[in-house]
Amino acid sequence: MAENLFSNLAGVIDQVGRDKGIDKEIVIDAVKQAMLVAARKKFGTYREIEAQYNEETGEVELYEFKEVVLAEKFVDEEVEITLDDALKLDPGAQLDDSIGIKLDSSDLGRIAAQTAKQIILQKVRDAERDIIFSEFEQRKGEVASGIARRVEKGAIVVDLGRTEAHIPPREQIPGEIFKPGDRIQGYLSEVRQTTRGPQIIMSRADERYLVKLFEMEVPEIYDGVVEIMAAAREPGQRAKIAVTSKDPSVEPVGACVGMKGSRVQNIVQELRGEKIDIVLWNEDITRFVCNALGPAEISKVFLDEENKEMEIVVPDSELSKAIGKRGQNVRLAAKLTGWKLDIISSSSAQARTAESIFNLMLIPGMNETMAQNILQSGFGSFQSLASTTVEEVMTIPGYDDPDKAQKLITEAQELIKSYEAKGEPIPVSPQTQALKENSTVKQKAEEQLKAELSKLETQDDN
Repeated sequence: MAENLFSNLAGVIDQVGRDKGIDKEIVIDAVKQAMLVAARKKFGTYREIEAQYNEETGEVELYEFKEVVLAEKFVDEEVEITLDDALKLDPGAQLDDSIGIKLDSSDLGRIAAQTAKQIILQKVRDAERDIIFSEFEQRKGEVASGIARRVEKGAIVVDLGRTEAHIPPREQIPGEIFKPGDRIQGYLSEVRQTTRGPQIIMSRADERYLVKLFEMEVPEIYDGVVEIMAAAREPGQRAKIAVTSKDPSVEPVGACVGMKGSRVQNIVQELRGEKIDIVLWNEDITRFVCNALGPAEISKVFLDEENKEMEIVVPDSELSKAIGKRGQNVRLAAKLTGWKLDIISSSSAQARTAESIFNLMLIPGMNETMAQNILQSGFGSFQSLASTTVEEVMTIPGYDDPDKAQKLITEAQELIKSYEAKGEPIPVSPQTQALKENSTVKQKAEEQLKAELSKLETQDDN
C-alpha cells in the first residue's frame, strides 16, 4: 500500500479526481496530513515539522524547522541549530532565522499510507457531500424525479442517483401509496447541509409543485406569455390557480386547459385526480374574488380594505356551491386571494338588513330612510353608533354637522342606558324573533328524536 500510494502519488491524485470529481488539492492535502501524522508519531509532537508536495518529483517531502542560535546559547537540538551548522546547510543563514532541514521519510511509508488512506477516504466523502450539496442547492425550486426505495418513519426515501431525498408525511399527497421501485416525482423544496451530509426535502403537496407542473406542461407559461399569479391547494382533493396573460391575443385560462382539457388533465393525473380550478386573475380584488369563488354566482360584495376582509352575498341556491364541500371552495378562494371571506345567502343578508333597520329605528325620531343611510355608511345598530366618534358619524349623509352628529351619538348612548335601567333586553324584529323560535323548536325536535332513537336502541339490545 505504501509503495503504491507514495511511489505513484501523482497518478493516485489524477485517478481520484477523475473517478470522484474531487479537486487534486484536496487529495494532496490529505496525503500531507497523513505524512505529518506519521512523522509526529515517530519524531514526537514537540518538533516543528511541515509537509510539502513536490510537483516535479510527485512526492511529499518532510521538513523540520529549527531556529538559528549562537553555539554558546544552544540548548535544545530538537528546535535549535547552531549558526555554524546552519551555514553548512544554507550559506545565507542568519541568527534567529528558521531554517528547514529535509527529513528522511523513507521508513514512514507504511504507517503514512494507512493514515493517508483513511484521511483521503474522509476527504473524498466530505468533498462529495459538498459537491452534492452545491449541486442540489442550485436545483432547489426545480422538479426532480427518482425511484422510491423505502419508507423511514413515514417519509418516502427517493433515490435521485448521486444522493437520496426524503418526502416527509406532511409533503405527501394524502392517500398516495408508493412501492419500492416506483418512479416518483416531486418539488425540491429544501436543501440543508447536516453532519451526515446533504438533506434534501422533496414535496408533492406544495403549491409551488403545482405551479412547476403547469410551467412544464404549458409552453405559454414557460415562455412567460401567461403568468401564474397565485396558487392554493388542498393536496389530493382540490386546487386553484390564478392566471393572467401579457399578450391580449392569448387567453390564459384556455392556454392552461389545453385542447379538450389535455394539458390540465396531464397534471390532474400526476396529482392522483386532484381537481384543479383555473381562474382569471384581476387587479380589481372584487372581480378577482368573484372569479376565485367560481363557479358560484355572486350577488353583492362588501369590502373592509383595512382588515382585508370581504363579505360576499350569494343567491340562496348558490350558497352551498360558493362554500363548497366542507368549506373547501371558500377556503381555497381565501388562500388564493389573501383575503378573509365570509359567505352569506341573500335571504340571510336581507334578514340582517331588516334587523339592522329595525334596531336603528329604535332611536327616537329615526325614520326608515335615515336608518338606511346610517346602515349604508357601515353602522348596523344603534349600539355601534354609541361607541363611535363624531368624525365618523359626520360621514353619514345628513349628519355632516358636528352638533347633529353628536346628538345622534348621545341619543344612542341614552337608549342603551334606558334598556339597562329597565332591565329589559333590546327588542329584535318580528322576523328575527320568528327565526329564533323556529330554531328553538327545531332543536327541541332533534333532541326528542335522538332520545326516541336511543330508547329503541336500548330495547333492541335487551
